[in-house]
Amino acid sequence: MSELEVLLGGLGIPESPRWHEGRLWFCNWIDRQVVAVDMDGKAEVVLTRDPASHSMGYSIDWLPDGRLLTTGDKVRRQEPDGPVAVHAEQRANEIVVDARGNAYVNGADFDFAAGAPPKPGYIKLVTPDGQLRQVAGDIAFPNGMVITPDGRTLIISESFAGRLTAFGIGADGGLSGRRVFAEGLGGRTASAWMPKARCGWAQADSQSPVSPKAAGSCNTSNLRRTGRRSR
Repeated sequence: MSELEVLLGGLGIPESPRWHEGRLWFCNWIDRQVVAVDMDGKAEVVLTRDPASHSMGYSIDWLPDGRLLTTGDKVRRQEPDGPVAVHAEQRANEIVVDARGNAYVNGADFDFAAGAPPKPGYIKLVTPDGQLRQVAGDIAFPNGMVITPDGRTLIISESFAGRLTAFGIGADGGLSGRRVFAEGLGGRTASAWMPKARCGWAQADSQSPVSPKAAGSCNTSNLRRTGRRSR
């Protein structure tokens, strides 16, 4: 197995890693930033969130036309000329967007940070025309989501169940055919995916990537990588 090396240090809980236009993008939660870094470790702060916003629980993905979406107290969209607009009036944690522009967001209606008793979570769909509806429920603390490269399957990490759960994606964007994709991953799992590179990982309690094709792992201070991606 390749040796891990630090790509970028001094971070405040890096989350939601995405490979986009030749760089690794991620959310630097504590500093309320969206950051992009190349394979030489050169980083750029692409977006800075409101300093008054909650520092944790937001993620990123892109619409097919290249506009950036971020989650948090609402789903927001960065327009090409810079301004940020509300994409959906929905509080959300993780997000993933398919090739048709359907944005899937998830969350759970309890205050995790305050130690409130857990409640089942959900996945909601924001369609390209702005319609919002729930497409899955009874998720044991929804976390990272991915859509397979063929666009036919959504996979979500159920953190409190230690498993990855898969759904088929319908023509209308709905989810069906719920099934276990992987289990026995520990009590706290998260997932990420690099679709064009055909590699992904699931992060468990040990903060080690659990995957036959590990892309890397995130902890509370560093981004790490295995090997070097060809350009």
